[in-house]
Amino acid sequence: MTLLVTGASGHLGRLVVEALLERGTPAADVVATARTPESIADLADRAVQVRRADYTDPASLDAAFSGVDRLLLVSGSEVGQRVAQHANVIDAAARAGVGFVAYTSITRADTSDLVLAAEHRATEELLAASELPHALLRNSWYLENYTGQLPTFLEHGAVIGAAGAGRVSAATRADFADAAAVVLAGQGGVEHEGAVYELGGDQAFTLGELAETVGRVAGREIVYTDLPVADYTAALVAAGLPEGYAAVLADGDRGLAAGALFTDSGDLSRLTGRPTTGLEDALRAALVAHPA
Repeated sequence: MTLLVTGASGHLGRLVVEALLERGTPAADVVATARTPESIADLADRAVQVRRADYTDPASLDAAFSGVDRLLLVSGSEVGQRVAQHANVIDAAARAGVGFVAYTSITRADTSDLVLAAEHRATEELLAASELPHALLRNSWYLENYTGQLPTFLEHGAVIGAAGAGRVSAATRADFADAAAVVLAGQGGVEHEGAVYELGGDQAFTLGELAETVGRVAGREIVYTDLPVADYTAALVAAGLPEGYAAVLADGDRGLAAGALFTDSGDLSRLTGRPTTGLEDALRAALVAHPA
């Protein structure tokens, strides 16, 4: 059975390939694709099939998907372009006779009012219309969204946001990737066709609790400052982010405040067969990697 992972040059896609190999899928049965195959050439050295696949180039998708049984569509990174790009992938999968597609979506994409959810919802609708057997992997936020900001938190002694007391079910990319590998490989005696998985960490937290945990790990006081969405957007722009990107991030906090990124389904740990990585453990690992 040939398993294909799109976007294998990205953080999540690469981790899915690694998880497949760690879980015992023979390397020769794994196809890793990227827009620039040279970026994942090291996987070819490990006997993984490396192919070029560009979401904007249907001919490349047709070639890449030839002989593939099950496919993971890792959502594209170009916000505003993703629906058309994902449609190309889904159409090519249908032409190639792919038997199953898993898609990395977002928490409750079918009902969420997050700006980021719109393209995910449209992609889910395209999959349903395609009649391809599929599963939806609705991921909450990555813990790396927060651990990556650790130096900034420590520099300023503060976490700022607009999330109020909303709780986020963040998990590490590695946890999400492991679950995706399980679903893609049809492991656990389950084919996963028709499944909708709401995936998130076992221990949800508020941004206030994030600040407290950063402070405990770093041994210094870190406070959380909650701002109105407009003020938070302005603060992100002042910090150097493009206005459009800042608006999307602030909208994420607005949704977080309303519970848009919270799930207590337990699907993630159930799929992987282990507890998810906790916030404190992730922060401690980040502090070791990047000491203050």
